[in-house]
Amino acid sequence: MAELKIIRMSDIKPETVEWLWEPYIPYGAISLVQGDGQQGKTMVTLAIAAALSKGESLPGGNRLIPSNVIVQNAEDSYNKTIRPRLEMLGADCDKIHIIDEEEKALSLSDERIEQTIIKTGAKLLLLDPVQAYFGGANMNSAGGVRPLMKRLGQISVRHNCAVILVGHLNKKGGKSQYAGLGSIDIFAAARSVLTVGNTDIDENIRAIVHNKSNLSSAGKSQAFGLDPVSGFTWLGECDTTIDEILSGKKKPESQFSKARRLIETALAKGPVLSADMMQMAEEEGISFKTFKRAKEELGVISTKRNGKWYWELPIEVEYRECPQERQEGQGGQSVALVPLANL
Repeated sequence: MAELKIIRMSDIKPETVEWLWEPYIPYGAISLVQGDGQQGKTMVTLAIAAALSKGESLPGGNRLIPSNVIVQNAEDSYNKTIRPRLEMLGADCDKIHIIDEEEKALSLSDERIEQTIIKTGAKLLLLDPVQAYFGGANMNSAGGVRPLMKRLGQISVRHNCAVILVGHLNKKGGKSQYAGLGSIDIFAAARSVLTVGNTDIDENIRAIVHNKSNLSSAGKSQAFGLDPVSGFTWLGECDTTIDEILSGKKKPESQFSKARRLIETALAKGPVLSADMMQMAEEEGISFKTFKRAKEELGVISTKRNGKWYWELPIEVEYRECPQERQEGQGGQSVALVPLANL
């Protein structure tokens, strides 16, 4: 029987969270990056590993200190897939390490994980996919998963090493905490969960949604490109939600946004009759109150010419047409107006 030990909370020393990528990937904790196949979750995690190996910054983050990384992948060839991708991302491959599994497969309970972190001083451990590293444990059972996740979490704390687990989604859908393949304890053990999926912006553009964050407020969704020619590129913040990722459906445009877009597009080439503007709003199902509010926010001016009222953009701001994604950070076929100073 273990000896009873009691610790006063006043004896616990508060510590601040250190970040590999704030607020998405903390040091000294487990993070989960999950998604369906062919959505780019492996490429995203390799991009994070590459940035750390080079000492570069990730979107919105500070410049990193060049550090060693451990990359374990049970599905892709290191020769044909992983190294070429890392080289494409500009990684310092001298700082990327692999635990040799030729004689013995690696599992979450394997002592070689901590030994390698100690020997290399690695600041990131990447396990892709986590479902391949449970050894003989039942990944659908709390009794099988929880002890392994607890042990891995303790290792990450001891060495202040970020651990990223890559996970597949199941086919059932539902709430995000139940969307991952395997026990919910995988999701529960992660201090941060990022879900990767398609957007309706472009077939080559994906989004990372921060749908769980225990150590800070959740970060904005981040878009990235997977172009066959240009490869992987970070594209900045986007408004994709976890529900859109899991359902595959884009949230409907708000009436206010719809009103703004209509006004901006209609007035792009000059003044338009007020009556015509109201007719367009009615045809689009936009209420008078919402349309008026959008007009006021845009600073639209009403002028009377030859006995008729017109709407026009304020004369002190010069506008020109540009693709809507330049204004909102997302794709679309419509045209928006952006002040030239912001282009």
